[in-house]
Amino acid sequence: MNEGPFTSAEIERGRLLFAGPCAFMLGVVGMEGLPDPGPPEIAFAGRSNVGKSSLLNALAGRKGLARASSTPGRTQEINFFDLGGALRLVDLPGYGYARAARKDARRWAGVTRDFLRGRTSLRRVCLLIDARHGLKDIDEEVMKLLDGAAVNYQIVLTKADKEKPTALGALQAVIAERIRRRPAAHPEIAVTSAETGGGVAELRASLARLAER
Repeated sequence: MNEGPFTSAEIERGRLLFAGPCAFMLGVVGMEGLPDPGPPEIAFAGRSNVGKSSLLNALAGRKGLARASSTPGRTQEINFFDLGGALRLVDLPGYGYARAARKDARRWAGVTRDFLRGRTSLRRVCLLIDARHGLKDIDEEVMKLLDGAAVNYQIVLTKADKEKPTALGALQAVIAERIRRRPAAHPEIAVTSAETGGGVAELRASLARLAER
């Protein structure tokens, strides 16, 4: 149930956008370090180890753009990536990792909340959900925060290649029902696999639409 339909021209625009210049800008640990608002921004959020870095690398077609790790909680900063001045990708700290020091976890959570509530150039949050595990209570809490902040967000299933099609379809139906009445939720669910590339071209096209707006 990827957003669409997309024309071949839109798929190509998305490919070209992400095939162009794409570079790490900076990482920040506090609101005072945020770059000035500029191009539209798309933030990527999700539980620790959900595959944010892997998906960012797949979107950009660059293995080392975002550092992927098998160690949960590695991304401790808000990391900004610039796509040729047309779009910014924002990798938010993973949430739900209990082994992080409490004061660090509170700081990361606070900075992330402030960013989501006050960033005028933020166009959408891609809320990543592991297709093997589905929505958890903490994901629902994040959606509640986004609803309250009136920040548009879209559910993006990751690691879809790890699930059978029937289970994947059932999960999509469950999530679609749970977000149906959420005011800030985008109605379409993106289904992706950084491993196989499934759904990546469609997600690029979706984000390119936002850049054009």
